Amino acid sequence: QVHMVESGGGSVQAGGSLKLSCAVSGYNDNTPKWAVMAWFRQTPGKSREGVAAIDRDGRTTYADSVKGRFTISRDNAKNTLFLEMNTLKPEDTATYYCAEGLWRPMLSRLLVPASYNYWGQGTQVTVSS
Repeated sequence: QVHMVESGGGSVQAGGSLKLSCAVSGYNDNTPKWAVMAWFRQTPGKSREGVAAIDRDGRTTYADSVKGRFTISRDNAKNTLFLEMNTLKPEDTATYYCAEGLWRPMLSRLLVPASYNYWGQGTQVTVSS
C-alpha cells in the first residue's frame, strides 16, 4: 500500500516562500508504477483544488492561480515530491495534499481529484497579509 506524508507547511507573511515535501513509501515489486503526481489544496467549505501536477516524463501542469509562483518537482531516487511556493498570497492559505495517480489522465483532468488513487493526510499553509 502506497503511503504519502506531507511536510513543510507553516505560517508565513504575504510575499514569503515555503517548500512542501511529500515522502512516498510502500513501493514493492508488485506496486504499479505511478504515472502522475500532484498537489491539491482545500479550504473549509470548498472543493479540493488542483494546484500542480507532474508526470513520469517530467511534464508539469499548473493551475492558473499559481503559474509563475509555484514549482512542482520530484526526486525519484528519494521518492519525494516537492512544491516550492514563492510570492505567497493570503488566498493561498489552505491544507495542501499530495496525490499519486496510477494512470496518466488527459490534460484536462490532470488537476481533478478523481484522477488520483493515493493521498496524503495534508499539511496546513497559512499566509497572513
